[in-house]
Amino acid sequence: MTKSVAIFLDTVGLKCPKPILKIAIKVAELKPNDILEVAGDCPTFEYDVRDWCKRLKKKIVSVSNENGTKKRIQILL
Repeated sequence: MTKSVAIFLDTVGLKCPKPILKIAIKVAELKPNDILEVAGDCPTFEYDVRDWCKRLKKKIVSVSNENGTKKRIQILL
């Protein structure tokens, strides 16, 4: 199984539910075992992504904070 960062998706400035909608659209373009890295600054961004991953059985590889207001989350598809 080869993992690679397939695409970076910037959802900074978007508020719920737009980041999740953008993620869902982008995931449809990718292959299993690709990694989607998403940046967001919505207050509920991490919670929303975790909930979406749980419902769709996707795995979060990493979560990192940037400047205290923005997060980057890598999702294994």
